[in-house]
Amino acid sequence: MKQKIIMRGALGFPLGITIGYLITIFISLAWADGHYAPCEPSLASAMGSEINAVLVQALLSGILGIGFSAASVIWNIEHWGIVQQTGVYFVLVSLIMMPIAYFLYWMEHSLWGFLSYFIIFVLIFVVFWIVMCMIGKRTVRKMNANLHKAMREEDGQEES
Repeated sequence: MKQKIIMRGALGFPLGITIGYLITIFISLAWADGHYAPCEPSLASAMGSEINAVLVQALLSGILGIGFSAASVIWNIEHWGIVQQTGVYFVLVSLIMMPIAYFLYWMEHSLWGFLSYFIIFVLIFVVFWIVMCMIGKRTVRKMNANLHKAMREEDGQEES
């Protein structure tokens, strides 16, 4: 289990940086009027320069990737139910995401800013969770169909 956590975490660092970079591109396309916005202006101001802010943002995006990836081993703990897996995973990724989002100025530095960001985070989490459950159910249905087909073939009762 420890080795799995380390391997996933190591793979998560470059993935986190990539996702963070792609998000800056999408945000720039949507709100930057044809300019590239590599980070929040408030972060650049707090860090003393835009390049310092981008470096910190890249590092923390990588740490987010490590956290989300390493925490994903929770889904492999078979003796836990889906509610326990979901609850523990959500708490872990929230404890990683919220301080980083605050530090990087991805949320307004106020109680309302924190709460609104957290609500959006929860909504995105729920959407992804539902999609993953639907994919999992579809995969199980396909596996069961293949198993039934193989059993029929083995019994010599294959349909024509």
